[in-house]
Amino acid sequence: MKKFLKYTGYILLTLIAFILVYLGCARVLSRLTVRAEPTTQPEIVIYLKSNGIHTDLVLPVKAENKNWSEGILYKNTRSGDTTFNYVAFGWGDKGFYLETPTWADLKASTALKACFGLGASAIHTTFYHSLIEEERCVRLVISKGQYRRLVTYIEDSLQTDSSGNPIVIPTEARYNDRDAFYEAKGSYSLFHTCNTWANNALKVSGQKACWWTPFDTGIFYQYRKN
Repeated sequence: MKKFLKYTGYILLTLIAFILVYLGCARVLSRLTVRAEPTTQPEIVIYLKSNGIHTDLVLPVKAENKNWSEGILYKNTRSGDTTFNYVAFGWGDKGFYLETPTWADLKASTALKACFGLGASAIHTTFYHSLIEEERCVRLVISKGQYRRLVTYIEDSLQTDSSGNPIVIPTEARYNDRDAFYEAKGSYSLFHTCNTWANNALKVSGQKACWWTPFDTGIFYQYRKN
């Protein structure tokens, strides 16, 4: 019994130490800034939008020779509305997206798979007519070249069929009547979260970003500070 308690204590101390180091690294590295590229032509409006946990990249449906509605189909949403002007992209763990509508539905198996990169991933898309800049929604104006790099980053994160089209995930696990899920590449983990993916997208497109962050607070800290 003493040995059991001893080893249990070691495990708990190791777990606590890991959590503290993880949170400490997240705090420090998210405060270190990857500077935006030197001033470029402001041509295309995009948004960063958070729900308080998860960061989405919101892009115009049609801009710079890219029409997202040709692959991210309006008909894949419940509404089928074709008048939307913006589409949001959020990458994340497929199990969390489809099997965990609320935190009360979270299963230990889903959490463990997500933490250790053992599950598949998905991209969640949501259409918008317009957005308003506020605390959890940041407006950015980027160049056409930066936008093309951002588009390529998102396209490279999507799985596609033999015709090169994104693969929609048939599911009733919806958040609203204007969203849909698509198969994605890569695996979610403690070190590569939905917010890490969004932060990397900012780096790729030459925008201000963190060195690394697993949380949305790291990204939005960069845009709130002077």
